[in-house]
Amino acid sequence: MSQLTGRRRQRTKQSAPTLIWPDDTELVGLVFELEAGADGSLYPQYAIGLHAWWLDRVRSIDPDLSAYLHDGQSEKPFTISGLDGPLVPSGRELQVQGGQTYRWYVTALSSRVARWLAKWMEAMPAEVNLRDVSLKIRSCQISHPPTTYAQLFQSQRSSSSTLKLSFLTPTSFRRKGHHFPLPLPINVFHSYLRRWNDFSGMSFDQEAFLAWVDECVVVHRVKLDSSKVQAGKKGSVTGFTGAIEYGLSKASQAQPEFQQLFSALGQLAPYCGTGHKTTFGLGQTRLGWLMGQDEPAPAAPSVEDLLAERIAQLTEIFTLQRKRTGGDRAREIAETWATILARRELGESLQAISEDLEMPYQTVKTYAKLARAALKPD
Repeated sequence: MSQLTGRRRQRTKQSAPTLIWPDDTELVGLVFELEAGADGSLYPQYAIGLHAWWLDRVRSIDPDLSAYLHDGQSEKPFTISGLDGPLVPSGRELQVQGGQTYRWYVTALSSRVARWLAKWMEAMPAEVNLRDVSLKIRSCQISHPPTTYAQLFQSQRSSSSTLKLSFLTPTSFRRKGHHFPLPLPINVFHSYLRRWNDFSGMSFDQEAFLAWVDECVVVHRVKLDSSKVQAGKKGSVTGFTGAIEYGLSKASQAQPEFQQLFSALGQLAPYCGTGHKTTFGLGQTRLGWLMGQDEPAPAAPSVEDLLAERIAQLTEIFTLQRKRTGGDRAREIAETWATILARRELGESLQAISEDLEMPYQTVKTYAKLARAALKPD
């Protein structure tokens, strides 16, 4: 557990710590310790609920910021993890254990979000509510220390020629309209550079840096597993977990500024996560090689795995049926139908699905009927 960091520590009337950091902070990570008061059941897509709950907290304090985070730029200035703790598959749901502690990580990637977090901590709510499950907020600590992009860059003047990263949750990239579940250097550092250029105010030429990465960054060792997960509001994602070690070739020395950026982006990784859908729990990344020597035996497929596989299966069926129309629109509709039908097959209500997908109830109901009809033999 990281130690509490900040200029001072105070307590609210509820004896919860208020964390304070410098006003110029652009990057900071928090970890919340949550406790279930009693046994309860979560639906497999609860990460959508965490995302919605947090954005609703933002909306209650700063509606303009909420609108920006929800509808704004493609690069989101925050990340949200799933729940880190025992979630036991139970039928079509995940069982939360009463008295058990769960960790939940939130990071800010811009000064505006960091300032909002500081304000929110002054009156932090007592619970995180996810449909029928309430999790008490027992504590909040700094997980990634407050800093700025400039400080991150300057601290890497004596940059290392190696970088070890561990991917704790499924990680994937978008490539040519599909998921790409491999940590090729150019994909990984493109992911970090996009965030850096959007939020740091210290932009680097993307084409030149990625050409340097392609030429100079090599993989020293890697240990990965892949899985298919349901993430975000619709569709499924094929992602990887594990660890990788990158190194620099001698040719990298010809551009010391890029060497420094390589190291700075590595330090950025725990804040921004890796790949896409990092606001729904994917791509949680840490520095170092965190893979143990003795790996546990592969677990049986969970309800989350089964849901993701079913969504992928249905998406393929519906996409092939719409092959003549083609294009991104056809794929998007196929993913929407697949997500709705797969979740209905797990017993979720149309009302709950419509709320998660932020779609009108009647539209979700119509799509469910169309999806069922499409599966019927001619």
